[in-house]
Amino acid sequence: MTELSAEERRLRWHCRRGLKELDVILGPFMDEHYPDLSPDDKILFARLVDGEDMDLFNWFMQQEKPADPGLERMVELILARLAR
Repeated sequence: MTELSAEERRLRWHCRRGLKELDVILGPFMDEHYPDLSPDDKILFARLVDGEDMDLFNWFMQQEKPADPGLERMVELILARLAR
């Protein structure tokens, strides 16, 4: 098993949210797809998981879109990769 960096441990912890719906989206994405992200996308993912639970919930349930185009792209990427 590969040892996680301090940043990866922090992100893994931040993927555990107050809403189960977010846990089942962010946790599997972190486990299965985060290692393959580009360095720029890893920065976007970190910004995303630092967001508020209700914002994330609304974005992933496609009730709203993030105002930030980078975060919008990351939400779309996560939804697309988990739909496979």
